[in-house]
Amino acid sequence: MQRLSVIGNISRDRTRYPDGRGSDRLGGAALHVALAAARAHTHAAPVSVIGGDLRAISHHPALSDVDWTALRVTTGPSARFVMHYDEHGQLLDLKAAYGASSQLTDHALNHITEHPGDLYHVCCRHPLHVADVLKLLTDRGIRFSADFFLPSATHLITAAAPWLPHASWIFANARERLLLDSALETTALGGVIITDGPRPVRLIRHGHQVAAATPPTTTPIEVTGAGDTLAGTYLAHLSRGDGMATALEAAVDAASRHTTAPPLNLHRN
Repeated sequence: MQRLSVIGNISRDRTRYPDGRGSDRLGGAALHVALAAARAHTHAAPVSVIGGDLRAISHHPALSDVDWTALRVTTGPSARFVMHYDEHGQLLDLKAAYGASSQLTDHALNHITEHPGDLYHVCCRHPLHVADVLKLLTDRGIRFSADFFLPSATHLITAAAPWLPHASWIFANARERLLLDSALETTALGGVIITDGPRPVRLIRHGHQVAAATPPTTTPIEVTGAGDTLAGTYLAHLSRGDGMATALEAAVDAASRHTTAPPLNLHRN
């Protein structure tokens, strides 16, 4: 089974909701995607750069299935994100301090060059230079998937657009899908998975819906990382040989369970 290398941030996250919910937790898209894939029995490694404050992350008891060999530890603090949501789980405000993640692009390009046989998932977030990474993957003929994050999606979808038709899968929420539609022809995209809160998750192939899965009814505790969990689980089930519809059902279920799970607490590091 090919390793899934997940390019993106690992961070310290603080979330806040109007009703008092929220937590300080380990986060970052690369962590959530890789962890979900590992829990679905796929070899997955975050390609990330962290500071010394998260040096012991590989010893966290909940992260033992993750491959940490692509992690770079450097001086200075790790990335930190503070996210405020409304009562419906819509992001209202994001404050970011990128810290060690400012070195992510060089680390990712080196990793791709040294490991061209991996599968890749690119978490298209600042401060990654998305165009450089996707161009290298495309030029080398390496299979990759990608996702976006709404606060930066307008800029990064535009930057990524020339290479997105080469992606095996793109993961987007309903608002990001509108940005994709404005950036390039939907029929040019081989596979897009669109989430829309509690509404059915849709799987689109070259502009046509071929599958859908409705999330189970839950009372979410935390929405941060749910889309990343969906992406990691879906990619893992495909790599194991499951069909698209089966993989989608498993991914939607895993994402829903993620929203009701306790956080990965920082003090365990």
